[in-house]
Amino acid sequence: MDLGFVQELGPESFGFSTDVLTRESCPTPDLSQLLQITRQLHSSLDPRTVFACYGKVLGQYLPLLGLQGLFPELQLSWGKRLGTAFERHLGLEDMEDARLQYHWQRPLSPRELSLLIELEGLLSQPLVNAIRYFRMSEQAMFDSLTGLGNRHYYGQCFKQALARTSRHHDDLSLVILDLDNFKQLNDAYGHQFGDAVLRQFGTMLKQVIRNTDQAFRIGGDEFVVLVRGDVASVAILCERILDRMASEGFFARNQIRTSIGAAQLRAGENQDQVYERADRALYQAKAAGRNCYRLELAA
Repeated sequence: MDLGFVQELGPESFGFSTDVLTRESCPTPDLSQLLQITRQLHSSLDPRTVFACYGKVLGQYLPLLGLQGLFPELQLSWGKRLGTAFERHLGLEDMEDARLQYHWQRPLSPRELSLLIELEGLLSQPLVNAIRYFRMSEQAMFDSLTGLGNRHYYGQCFKQALARTSRHHDDLSLVILDLDNFKQLNDAYGHQFGDAVLRQFGTMLKQVIRNTDQAFRIGGDEFVVLVRGDVASVAILCERILDRMASEGFFARNQIRTSIGAAQLRAGENQDQVYERADRALYQAKAAGRNCYRLELAA
């Protein structure tokens, strides 16, 4: 069954005023441009990239200020939340609550309304594909952008590490890393630059951790490392990461920094408890001015 947007053609559904009948004709893409738009939308399986591409395309032909995509598992955003707003519910299989929120400079003319319907139709399938891939990636072991383990795999590995620690009485520590001011970087330079930062950071983590340690990207710009060792081992790793960030050209040139919090597992603790303490240490690092690390010491 083909998937697509439910087309609701009432004027009010599109912020269209029936008084707007003499508007100058909007630029209309020809067949070759429509094919190019379709190729662009299908060129990525990252929902953010597909959505940003759609926003940019609409902005070329229509008076669009901003666009939000509201889906059960994620929220996507492009542009500014200004101007005339209206919301569209999408008739997508297994995404009943999915909807788009548009922000226009002004009401649409009839010609612009027709063009919006045409361009919306190009978005549906690549966006469905990207969101389905996003769902599968969430359940797979590795993050497609960085090559690190993902949140699901992190949970599995923590359970294994906890069992090993209990059997052999080894030390186990958790490190949480958060890129400083990443949202501002992403907003200023775009998602492609943001993705490049995440990839470079993931590559750096793989290079600086020991073979016995494991690094994961668990969401957005949040990374964790499972360290087989105590806080002394963690401190060495944190220093190595900060030194690498300060000296490596890409990070130094773009002033990209990270804050780090870490905690050593206490006897009887579970995954959530040690994470909470490491996260508390991370916020202490941020409060201390960022670009540093803090340790939550074991009792």
